[in-house]
Amino acid sequence: MTCDHIKDVVLCADDYALNAPVSQGIVALAVLGRLSATSVMSLSPRWAEDVVALRDVRERLDVGVHLDWTSSFAVAAGHGRGLGVVMARAALRLYNQQSIEDEIERQLDAFEGQWQAAPDHIDGHQHIQQFAVFRHALAEVLMRRYGDTAPRPWLRVSQVAQPGLKAKVISAMGAAALADWAQHHAWPTVGPLLGAYGFDGSLDDYARHMQGWLTHLPADNAALIMCHPAVSAQPDDAIGPARKREFAYLAGHDFVQHMFDARVRLVRGSGKLIQA
Repeated sequence: MTCDHIKDVVLCADDYALNAPVSQGIVALAVLGRLSATSVMSLSPRWAEDVVALRDVRERLDVGVHLDWTSSFAVAAGHGRGLGVVMARAALRLYNQQSIEDEIERQLDAFEGQWQAAPDHIDGHQHIQQFAVFRHALAEVLMRRYGDTAPRPWLRVSQVAQPGLKAKVISAMGAAALADWAQHHAWPTVGPLLGAYGFDGSLDDYARHMQGWLTHLPADNAALIMCHPAVSAQPDDAIGPARKREFAYLAGHDFVQHMFDARVRLVRGSGKLIQA
């Protein structure tokens, strides 16, 4: 593949440390050169254990923090609620910004305590990083914590560049406002976002989804495709079967061929090419 008209994409696997199959799948795909970023659930009790395998592939992908207010880890920590509740409370501005800032700091501390470095990027589980109040709290923490660092951790802007109600809802929860803040403060971002679907269907269905996302990438800047792979499905994971399908596709030859056909290459958010 020559460099003429090649489009760049950050392919980010979310939910590292959610469970063993998720972490194992992400590391395996990183070794194969099939990912360029992953986002860590630093509240997970597994993070202290699973960080070891991730260190072995740290030169192959960006490693960031998946800020969490909606998982079982967040619920156990005391601040978490179901997604619908969090969305409603954010939209009504019922959250205390200082409390959110404090929790963001705790999750960043938990990440850095094991990783021994600042995150390459920051996003949010179920896109909470751009919700009202949350994005304001995140902005304060970013400037306070990383404003004078170089490079600054890049932000995921979940402005979903695909049709459908789910995409519209994700985008409407604050993508434009977060992007505006980042532009005003010269903060690096990656977006638009692709990869939203219902976690249903077959392996072939996921392959067709990915072909569509790859085909419709913007030509002028690197977009981000989110994925959620795992080597196997856990019984208590609602999207476990989808994770297993995603891993099978991303680890296989069809993904490589579809990348080639669409003239797409994987890059890290920092702009480094990913070599398989």
